[in-house]
Amino acid sequence: MPYTGFDNNSVETQTIRFYEQQGLLPPPDRQDNGYRVYTEKHGEGLAFIRRCRILGLSLAEIHELQSYQDDPHQPCTAVNALLDDHISHVRSQITALQALEKQLVSLRASCNDDREVEACGVLAGISEGNMHQQ
Repeated sequence: MPYTGFDNNSVETQTIRFYEQQGLLPPPDRQDNGYRVYTEKHGEGLAFIRRCRILGLSLAEIHELQSYQDDPHQPCTAVNALLDDHISHVRSQITALQALEKQLVSLRASCNDDREVEACGVLAGISEGNMHQQ
């Protein structure tokens, strides 16, 4: 029976097909006219992928998590390790974004609104490379 639970407003057809190509969703059966026939399993898989993407997990990490789902009686040590690695990556991104924020605030402080563009401290700072790399 075809699955009708996809929310067409939130998932592009291209995205679903991309996930199929990447092996994250099983290929759907086809009707005689070539149309894809999705099942509830496809809907559940897509929902799982979307929740993983919201968490910032990569396609490789999602694929790995799916492989753990396929063997549900193993200990979840590997799942925890994957998530610990992802948390570490997120923390590194936060640190990099905080450094970027400081850089932008410093750059913004180099110019006030009373100047004309030719004397803009922000543009001069960018042009001269007066930004600290962190």
